[in-house]
Parts: sequence; structure tokens; C-alpha cells
Amino acid sequence: MFCALRQPVMRPAQTTLRVAAARLATSRLRAAPWCSFRNGSSMAQEQASSPSFSMPAAASAESTSQVPAPVEDLGGTIFSPTEEHQALREMVRSFAEAEVEPQAIDFNREEKMNLPLFRKLGELGLLGVTVPEEYGGSGMDATAAVIVHEELAAVDPAFCLAYLAHSMLFVNNLAQNGNEAQKQKWLPSAVDGSKVCGMCMSEPAVGTDVLGMKTTATREGDEYVINGAKMWITNGTVDGKETGDAYLVYARTGNTSRDISLFLVEKGTKGFSLGQKIQDKCGMRASMTAELVFQDCRVPASNLVGQEGKAALCMMRNLEIERVALASMSLGIARRCVEEMNRYAKDRKAFGSQLNSFGQIQRFIAESYAEYQAGRSYVYQTAKHLNLESVGNGLDADGVKLYCGHMGKMVADRAIQVLGGYGYVGEYNVERLWRDAKLLEIGGGTNEAHHKNIVRDLSRQVDKLP
Repeated sequence: MFCALRQPVMRPAQTTLRVAAARLATSRLRAAPWCSFRNGSSMAQEQASSPSFSMPAAASAESTSQVPAPVEDLGGTIFSPTEEHQALREMVRSFAEAEVEPQAIDFNREEKMNLPLFRKLGELGLLGVTVPEEYGGSGMDATAAVIVHEELAAVDPAFCLAYLAHSMLFVNNLAQNGNEAQKQKWLPSAVDGSKVCGMCMSEPAVGTDVLGMKTTATREGDEYVINGAKMWITNGTVDGKETGDAYLVYARTGNTSRDISLFLVEKGTKGFSLGQKIQDKCGMRASMTAELVFQDCRVPASNLVGQEGKAALCMMRNLEIERVALASMSLGIARRCVEEMNRYAKDRKAFGSQLNSFGQIQRFIAESYAEYQAGRSYVYQTAKHLNLESVGNGLDADGVKLYCGHMGKMVADRAIQVLGGYGYVGEYNVERLWRDAKLLEIGGGTNEAHHKNIVRDLSRQVDKLP
């Protein structure tokens, strides 16, 4: 079994991933200032360690026969800062390789979401990885979220995207911005996987210019009436026939660009419907994307999340973790592509020599590995300083997604080139990863939007970089 982490304490949903660290933790680690183990966690079965991703270490001048260090040994305090994080990585990697990997190609071809497998993420405690334990979550930090996204994206970015939309855009968003009644009502069923949720921001004519949204919500007595349409909604449908279970919906409630409010809208609400399932996408085909329509959609005033007209702050806060999570998806894609081209170039022979003996192939692999490691350092450093409860790290959230999004696509492109004709067919994975990687230069903020945001933020501190 991969995980026995979700043992009930007060109720089945109220469980934790943190217990996986119990067998690994030492008193020295518990005393360290950067370690935040929570007392009182129940014990879990030990997880079987999966093989670490290994690449050759640089040879020293004295010797070229030294055994290469696995990636996890290269700066492990950055990439898995605590024993708890390392236990999480091992568990997710084991699950991803054994259960997510085998289904990835088929569900990509069929353009379907693997709903039973998605629900298993709830059983593992991953759908509420950043949610406090009192709501059934695991109470972990942004670094934990990054680890999960990197590991899932390395085998199936589309499946990971569905996970991100649910766990970060809905679950984490509501955990940070909802009131107590809303969290008690909605989080347990979202965290345990019984409901599939998402977030609605973009519109048919509004993407990057999100504050220009046209969807409106008008107060009428004890209700709000929502009118408009939302586009490109991940988890907007789970089967192509009906919507998912619940969404956080941004809508205009005033006359200025900042008069944005956030609402909970659930499946079956009168006036709320599936407009269309988006078909024939370039990539991320195993995540369901849809248009959702609101036509005189009435929701109780109690479904207002936060204060009326104040949701722009909620939006900015959640965009930071979304962008860091998307960057970590690019890391997973890049890592897998380096693995694939390294393996292929070692096994394939051309002109009587191994493919990796040719300079251009060496350049593709070496540059890809170096760029991946640079991006990984940037992602984990940013996650370390990301406070899920407040804004303030927008500069690096933009920066890390800009760098990693482009890096992941370029590494995937090189992987296709190294594999040649085999890289161009689905059986060898890299063409799927290449198609999936492209979305990460668009979704969650285009590269051009990140350029604008970064320069704007830097212009406020011209004399010295942060």
C-alpha cells in the first residue's frame, strides 16, 4: 500500500500527511528552527521509498569514476527542507509512478479525466495539503504543495492540473478567505475527494485583463443574482455532460475595476449550467476544461466569500501560490524530459558510438539539466518565503513562473530533438510533455503579463534588488 496516512482521529476527513514524517524524524530535526512538526500526530505505515531521479554529477579533476550523486542529495536541504517534506515526496512519487503513470497516455488520447484516480488523492490527504487539520486537511506549507505538483507533473501534467485547480484554486482559496461556516460546510467534502471543485476567473473576452471582467453579481434581498460566462475553467466538467460540484466565482459587484466579489456556486443551482466542454486542446487533454454559464443564477448571500467588493485581495493572494505551483509543474516536466533524453542518449547508438558522445546531444542534455536545477532552486526558495495567509511575494511568484514556464517548454523541445522520430510519437511521452508544457506559458498568467508585473515591481525599488 502506498499510504495509510489518513487514519481517522475525530472523523475520517480529519487526517494528516504529517504523520508520515513520524518514523523519519529525529530530535535534532524537531529542535531545528525551520522544522514545524505538529505534536500528537498518529503513526502511519512506512512508505516504500521510490528510486530517486539520478543524473551524473560533474567529474572532478582528480577522478571521473566517482559514483554520481542522486538529485535529492544535491542540495537536499533546499528541495526537501524537512524529514516531513522528504516523506511526502517519497509517498507522492511512489503513488505517481505506480498509479498515475500507467494511465497517462490513454486518458490523454481519450481527453477524459480519471475521476476514480483523482479521488484517491483525497484518500492520500493531498487534496487538502495546505488546509488546517480541523477541516480535514494536512496543515502543511507552500513547499509541500510544490513537492506534490512537481512529482505529479513529472508523470502526468494534465492530471496534476486538475489537482491544482481543485486543491489550490478552490480548497486553499476557501481555507484562506472563507468564514468559519463556509469552511465547515465545504472543505471536508472537497478535501476527501467526494466533490470535484474549481475556480472561475477568466471569461470568453477577458483573460489577462482580469479586472475587466463582465460577469456581474447584484444583491437582491438575501440573494445575489449572477449573470455572465466564465471560460477556460479547469474541472469545469468531469464528464463532458455536467458541471463539477462547486466553484469559487469572481464577479463584479460595483462600478470600478476593483469592485470584485467572490461567491460559492454549487452544481444544480438554478441558472448555473455547463456551456461547453473545450475539445481538441493542444495539451493538458486529460484535464477537463469548460465554459460555465450564469443566467440569473441566484445564490444565497451567505455564499459571499469575504467582503463584498474586496475580492481583488483574495485573488492576488491566491495567484501567488497558483503561479508557484504552476512553476513546480514545469519543474516536473523538465525533470522527466531530462530523464528521458539522458536514458535514450545513453542507450542509442549512431555511427558506431553512443548518442551521448556527440557534442550537440551533450549540449541539449547538459543545458537542460543545469536549467532545471536553476529553476528548482528558484521555485523552492520562493516557496520557502511564501506566506499562504497574505500577499507580498508577487515579484518572485511572477519571476519563478516566467522562468520555469519557458524553461520547461525548451527542455521538452530539446528532448524531442534528442529522441528524433521517437520523440515525435506519443509512446515515448516527451511529445505529450511538450504539448502540456506550452500551457504553462499561458495559463495562470501569460509570459507577457509576468514581464509587465516584474518590471512594475522592480521599478518601485530601483536602487537595490530585494
